[in-house]
Amino acid sequence: MPNRALWPLITMFAAAVLLTGCSSVRQALQNRPCVLEPHAPYDVITVDPHSHDISLYWLDPSSGKPFGTVKQLQIWLETQVDSVIAITNGGIYTKDLAPLGLYIEQGQLLAAINLSDGYGNFYMKPNGIFYIAPYGPGIADASGYDALADSLVYAIQSGPLLLSDNEIHPAFTPGSHNCRLRSGIGITPGGNVHIAITNGAVNFYDFATFFRDSLGATDALYLDGAISTLYAPHLERTALSRTRYGAFLVVSQAR
Repeated sequence: MPNRALWPLITMFAAAVLLTGCSSVRQALQNRPCVLEPHAPYDVITVDPHSHDISLYWLDPSSGKPFGTVKQLQIWLETQVDSVIAITNGGIYTKDLAPLGLYIEQGQLLAAINLSDGYGNFYMKPNGIFYIAPYGPGIADASGYDALADSLVYAIQSGPLLLSDNEIHPAFTPGSHNCRLRSGIGITPGGNVHIAITNGAVNFYDFATFFRDSLGATDALYLDGAISTLYAPHLERTALSRTRYGAFLVVSQAR
């Protein structure tokens, strides 16, 4: 039986599991030294909306259950889309592999917006939404969802926002030792989308700065942390993670 002195810590951890689901808790336990690969600190997928499609996938239509793994989704995509360029896990999810917040796929609302307070990265306000609308992709503060709701084809909520109108999230601290593998998505004024994953561990402030200063993004959203993956053959990222995820973001050649 656990030492009684440890009960407050055990209770706190259990509460974190209930509030944040698998993804947030697992990454919270995996801080690493703040070191990036010197020759390739980030891998980046640059998406031109005129020649690429961005889609979201969560549930396998044949079973109604989450795809779960990159491999399972990849097999299904072989008959559905032309030339998959990249697959990445698309945001923070619950222990049941359900999106923790807003999720829209092919115009259908499958998970509602989540504006509640809680523990973990997802709840670090402002958090945000990455979306695809008929007029193109965008990133918005989750609190402004109502103004966008009727026009979205795809959308996923995650958090925190890394950049909002070129401003770094106010809670980020330069020199922070809160360093992990991280993935995120950003949008430039010209409409290009950048998906980035770190090779090594970085803090939130430096990750946001990379999107702003190196990729030219004015808005960017954190997707996930220590368990993040990116399948991108042209970057020689072909290893398929066995981790089970919630929704996925897929980049493919436009039809």
